[in-house]
Amino acid sequence: MGAGARARAFPAHSKARERQRDAHRKELRLGADDELKALVLLKLRLFWSPKQILNWLKTDMNTDISYETIYQFIYLQGRGELKKELITCLRQRKPRRQNRKALTEKRGVTRNMISIAQRPAEVADRTVPSHWEGDLIMGKDHTSAFGTIVERQTRYLLLVKLEAKDAKTARKAFAKKLRELPESLRKTLTYDRGKEMADHAKFTIPTGMKVLFCDPQSPWQRRTNENTNELLRQFFPKGTAFTDMKADTLEWVQETLNERPRETLGYKTPKFALNKLISEDQKIALAG
Repeated sequence: MGAGARARAFPAHSKARERQRDAHRKELRLGADDELKALVLLKLRLFWSPKQILNWLKTDMNTDISYETIYQFIYLQGRGELKKELITCLRQRKPRRQNRKALTEKRGVTRNMISIAQRPAEVADRTVPSHWEGDLIMGKDHTSAFGTIVERQTRYLLLVKLEAKDAKTARKAFAKKLRELPESLRKTLTYDRGKEMADHAKFTIPTGMKVLFCDPQSPWQRRTNENTNELLRQFFPKGTAFTDMKADTLEWVQETLNERPRETLGYKTPKFALNKLISEDQKIALAG
């Protein structure tokens, strides 16, 4: 390396070291700042999520810390009652935090993903129906699963029986289920980065639905689906094995939830809301 190249490399290396030190200081900041720690503890005990706390600190308290800082503060506590208490304040009360890098490597990389950032505005504000969110609910020891698909505007739910969790099986099963609906009700499917949707391009061909992928570690970007999955846990508690579950069972649960009145729908049911869309669509077709 020539003298000029070394001169350029040393400042860059120095800046990188400074960024690392700044990041490290930010992680330590919460433990060292008693006032800030008290504020975070207060909100955690009110069952605020770390994301909600960060937004509040930034907008109302003019204090900016990283998302990771709060989780570090919770999970790096010594063994004791405080750590147990803080973990119970989280929505997912995991005693240990999974390594995010290992999770990404395990799940693999899906090619040619379309980012949720490209999702039309009509999807975000629910003004137009036919946009869906999808996920898997895992069974005991993650050895079995079934699919969940929810329409964002009507909250109508489809449950998909899966014989396996691989991409080919999931793609065919999801597509078959969605093709039971009129074409006009199939526009987009928002999904997380699970490898079961790795065949998204092949899924789009028979369904006509573009698959949009959430940002990493961002379940709130599929909030409708996440909320519905919580309702499903009333029927399928964690630790339930789905290997021998019959399709009739899924159909019964699907029908039960679709016929349950929802406050967000003015106490109409998702089934009523979807049937209304289908009826209106048929009227438009006849008029045309």
